[in-house]
This record gives sequence, C-alpha cells and structure tokens, in this order.
Amino acid sequence: MPANTNPIFVLTPIVIWGTTPLTTANTAKDGTGTVLTVFTAGASGSRVEKLIFVPIGTNVQTVARVFINNGSSSGVAANNSLIAEITIPASTLTETAQQVVTELVFADDLKLPATYKLNVVIGTTVAAGIQCTALGGDF
Repeated sequence: MPANTNPIFVLTPIVIWGTTPLTTANTAKDGTGTVLTVFTAGASGSRVEKLIFVPIGTNVQTVARVFINNGSSSGVAANNSLIAEITIPASTLTETAQQVVTELVFADDLKLPATYKLNVVIGTTVAAGIQCTALGGDF
C-alpha cells in the first residue's frame, strides 16, 4: 500500500453562520424551498462538530431540520438529504435572563466531501428569528 501523502490530521478551524436569521417556515421534507446554508465544505472536505441555534427575540416553538446538500442546487430534491431534526423551544425577549441555546452535536463529527453544504430550515414561522452557527474545520 502506498504511503499517505495527504494526511488529514491538521484541521483549519471554521465558524460559519447563516447570513440572515431563520424566520420563515419551510415544511418541505426534501430540502427544497427556502433554505439557509450554514456550512460549505472546503476544497479538501470538512467536518462539522455542531450547530448552535440561538433565538434573537420572542418566538414560538419550532423544529429545525438539517439537510446535507451535494453542492448542487437545493431546489432539486435528489441533491438533498434530511439528516437531523431538533426542537427549538419558544422564547421570550428579556434583558434579565439568557435565551435558551439549543445545540445539535454530531457524534464523531459530520464529515462532508468538498463543496457539500449543510442547509437548515424551520417548520414554523417565528417572529424574531433564530441565528444558526456551525462549528467545524476544513481538512
């Protein structure tokens, strides 16, 4: 067997977030419709440790759905795969207590090939919005 000339032991840390908060419901379970891309894998692939969801005001309870996209149009259902769902509890804006932070941790990290994406949607329209941040690294 030839020697590994491209080891992947060193990772470049990556922190990426959606450019706008999640506010609008998308009930499609195939990854189509309005999606928020929260992570795009680098040229040698990437790993994602977790997604962090933080409400930015008063919202009703909803569910966040996470899709892997193969780097092509998310408008084509065959390019997407639903991999996780997590409940985001209702929140009330306050200046005296912290908002409830919800984390979706990927066991053993989620490995993505080059240019693959993580897209997120919510099941119910919310008033203030939910910020989603991804923590991971590029190989």
